[in-house]
Amino acid sequence: MKVKTRKSALKRFKVTGTGKLLRKRQGGAHLLRKKSKDQKARLSSKTVVDETYQEHIKKLLPNI
Repeated sequence: MKVKTRKSALKRFKVTGTGKLLRKRQGGAHLLRKKSKDQKARLSSKTVVDETYQEHIKKLLPNI
């Protein structure tokens, strides 16, 4: 049987060269007028997915 990639996970995560997963930070989509410039800059950056979730998410992305 053909193994398929979960498209929802493919859109949300990026794999680095060393095999770690990057994700977008939560909280940066709306209600931005009350957040400081520093906070919005921090929210725009990517962060590494915690190691406890790495294996689970990698199962959703078999061809990556």
